Amino acid sequence: MGGTIAKMIDVGMRVGVLDLTSGEPTPHGSESIRQAETASATEALRLTWRGNAGLTNRKLQATLEARELLASFFRMLRPRWLFAPYWMDAHPDHVAATELVEAARFWAKLSKTDMPGDRFHPERIYYYFCIHLRLAVQPGWIVDISDHWDQKIASVMAYESQFITGRPTEPPTMIDRVRDDAAYWGKLINRRFGEPFATKEPLAIDSLRDLI
Repeated sequence: MGGTIAKMIDVGMRVGVLDLTSGEPTPHGSESIRQAETASATEALRLTWRGNAGLTNRKLQATLEARELLASFFRMLRPRWLFAPYWMDAHPDHVAATELVEAARFWAKLSKTDMPGDRFHPERIYYYFCIHLRLAVQPGWIVDISDHWDQKIASVMAYESQFITGRPTEPPTMIDRVRDDAAYWGKLINRRFGEPFATKEPLAIDSLRDLI
């Protein structure tokens, strides 16, 4: 959802990203490489805030301890909306992350707790589509990111050790697939590029003029 993030920031919204893990180990990365890549991606999107929960990559679980940690971030940061991976995916960490976000959203509003900050309940959880998702899922809506494609692809290419190094160089490359996916979603809304989202709760709009 990098294009959507860039678009939100362009209209004056504040957007933060909380990485749940360092992303390591990976075949071609390291802790220092990933930190530098994260800094580059953060700069490309001009994020308002970025942090890391320090949980363990490849072993992510929606434990009570992790739930309390994430709920504490929500109470301190007080985000209006949360974005999490689509709830069905091939990557176990992505599925665990979504379960964790959903549970922590509820816990963040609890009283009589040792968690820092005042009780807080984010209004909504929205779900973005993950790169490992291999299902023909119907999105709830698609965001036009045509004007923010350059920022999106720059943020993806910042993670060179993950998406470029050691991968096939013959088309379609990983970057080609990211572009093709965005073009497919854009085509469905008669735009150049798009990003799909889903929700488990119904949405409300003030006017049909908001639709394109």
